Amino acid sequence: VQLQASGGGLVQPGGSLRLSCDTSGFTMDYFAIGWFRQAPGKEREGVGYITNRVGATYYSDSVKGRFAISRDNAKKTVYLQMNNLKPEETAVYYCAATSILSMDPEEYHYWGRGTQVTVSS
Repeated sequence: VQLQASGGGLVQPGGSLRLSCDTSGFTMDYFAIGWFRQAPGKEREGVGYITNRVGATYYSDSVKGRFAISRDNAKKTVYLQMNNLKPEETAVYYCAATSILSMDPEEYHYWGRGTQVTVSS
């Protein structure tokens, strides 16, 4: 089972980025995919997740209305569109897979390497 987040980079405050999570080694139909972030010196924080079959989404209050998660099961890829980014959202962003609908990182079985997002002018 592998997940790999990509698409991070440097963006100015108010800007946008789209992250991708490429998956392999498991059937996406059976797993929800979550996005998390971790800033230096802080705990890992849930951003949101997308369910397996229906593709319903859930977001943390801090990103609701600005971030959007989508999935392309044929490509085995999940996306995180981030708009109106703020400097305090600078972090390493991770994607992970779970069979339980949850924002608790402890419920996620598989993790990929993260991608750095830096929001700065």
